[in-house]
Amino acid sequence: MIELIASDMDGTLLNEKMVISKANAQAIAEAERRGIKFMVSTGRGYTEAHPLLTEVGINCPMITLNGAQVYDGQGKIIDNIGIEKDTVRTILQLLKEHNIYAEVVTSKGIYSDNKVKRIESVASLLVNLNPETTYKMGVVLAAARLELMNINYIDDYKELVNDHSIEVLKLIAFSDDGQHTLAPIKEKLETLGSLAITSSFINNIEINHKDAQKGIALARTAKRLGIPMENVMAIGDNFNDVSMLKVAGVSFAMENAEEEVKSHAKYLTSSNNENGVAEAIMRCINEDL
Repeated sequence: MIELIASDMDGTLLNEKMVISKANAQAIAEAERRGIKFMVSTGRGYTEAHPLLTEVGINCPMITLNGAQVYDGQGKIIDNIGIEKDTVRTILQLLKEHNIYAEVVTSKGIYSDNKVKRIESVASLLVNLNPETTYKMGVVLAAARLELMNINYIDDYKELVNDHSIEVLKLIAFSDDGQHTLAPIKEKLETLGSLAITSSFINNIEINHKDAQKGIALARTAKRLGIPMENVMAIGDNFNDVSMLKVAGVSFAMENAEEEVKSHAKYLTSSNNENGVAEAIMRCINEDL
């Protein structure tokens, strides 16, 4: 019997407009009514994810930043895993050499050194997810969505790295050329041996400490709750979800998931634009998965 459900956000719980559908919210409420715990497991930071959940009345524990942080239902940090500052310097130097825009997620929030690039990266993502949306409209939508998020803008990341009171939890690098440009950078970073490098969309790579992975965080959370992993269900769509799809007793990949990601899941559900999370949750309830 499933006792805990963990769902990714982007490409999974969120639709192409980056909102949670009414059907998904209702299915989560039904699961909780039946005593099944629900949590989000996302690459987003808490300040990015929390407003999207509260918009539809969801208040739940969260695995954020791919597992770098875990929060309880009251927003209290339970786990925190950062990246060594010297390693951060190496990463930023490599990205700078390749002229790659990146954002830095820290213990004091999300930082960007280029507001225009920040909006452009989100706009490109929206257009990718919804081809009917023009790039101009994507920029408008991106700017509107970013108003909900607490983003800090800074001139130089050196200031962050040199501040001993700030811990770097994740870096995310973007390229409009996608993995063609990002894959070689990923290969170089992997030689450092201390990092977990995944992707939540075709236009990014997400860089964490090797112990900051969704699967590791989900296993720790289940153990803390006294729930065996065979009674845990995970839902995801991209490569940063693979670690939790592997460890969960029941796993669903979205129809819109990468084919390789689907190979790691036991079941498939509809796309994120067709309430795939709701479908998976109701199958869990009705079929007693």
